[in-house]
Amino acid sequence: MAELGRTPVIDADAHVIESERTWDYLEPAEAKYRPQIIESTTDPNTRYWLINGKIAGLRTAATSDAAFQRTSERSLRNVAASAAARKMEDIDLRLAHMSELGIDIEVLHHSLWIEQVTNRPDIEVALCRSWNRWLADIWREGKGRLRWTCVLPTLDLEAAKEELRFAKANGCVGICMQPYIGDLMMLDPYYYPLYALAEELDLPIIIHIANGNPDFVDIVRTRYQRSAGFSAFRMPTVLSCFELLQSEVPATFPRLRWGFVETSAQWVPWLLHEVARRSGAKFTPTENPFVEKNIYVTVQTDDDHDYLIKKIGEDRLVIGTDYGHADTSSELDAIGIFRRGDLLEEQKQKILATNPARLYAITN
Repeated sequence: MAELGRTPVIDADAHVIESERTWDYLEPAEAKYRPQIIESTTDPNTRYWLINGKIAGLRTAATSDAAFQRTSERSLRNVAASAAARKMEDIDLRLAHMSELGIDIEVLHHSLWIEQVTNRPDIEVALCRSWNRWLADIWREGKGRLRWTCVLPTLDLEAAKEELRFAKANGCVGICMQPYIGDLMMLDPYYYPLYALAEELDLPIIIHIANGNPDFVDIVRTRYQRSAGFSAFRMPTVLSCFELLQSEVPATFPRLRWGFVETSAQWVPWLLHEVARRSGAKFTPTENPFVEKNIYVTVQTDDDHDYLIKKIGEDRLVIGTDYGHADTSSELDAIGIFRRGDLLEEQKQKILATNPARLYAITN
């Protein structure tokens, strides 16, 4: 952990990989909803979650340690965490690895809700409740170093508010939302009751790359397979930030914080330019919409940090490792690489510690 008096280094984007244990918290009457793992018939490194008879959520690809090591060698980026640490089967191992990487606290996000998990409220309530209780136990075992963002059954807002109160009392530091949830964008007034409660509980809304609109995802996967990950998941997240910048939502919930996670940050100047052109406004350093609207963005080690700071300042950038995954955003050494960069030490300290602590309201 951080030395006394030092703000802890926070990995703003880490993950847990769901396992059979995730669903051990289902009530007996909910056992029929328990997700099942099925093997791919074409790829031995790929398995799928089967929920209510359908493949759902993120495909659990490259699950073996050897597959992660091969990805590290191919990509020239370190992504090779052990399965026991990725799945939280050995929490002490995870904590030890965090220390090796220079990380005091990880903020854990799901891996399953990258896509729509179900369109049935009863199943969604059961799975979200089980997942949140799994993370609450991980938090209790994590010695203050494993914080998390909750998943909410948005098809049932009363159940979602109940889950949100439970999560806040059990180590949760944010709400993980998809940019699109079924036919609605996450800015739809339907979600205002959740945002009002989130503001009351001092919990930010974290928009992690995802897409809960199955029609959108299916079209992209079917027609544009080579760009599916970018088009189906990253671009909707960027679009939701664009809409947020122009919407009445920040003014309606002025104390609510927003985080856009795992999209890199090179798109931020483009969005500012587009919003300014379309509104006829010219943003100046004293009129920074990311500051005014409480919006934070995760950077990657190969982003142009100097340029980003010139555009939105140094108070709204955070950084993450994508721990647990093996994709284009993943880099377990991100903290160390960033530390060796050319920014001023006080700027590095903000991005590594001060800013994520403010975003997630982490005070210890």
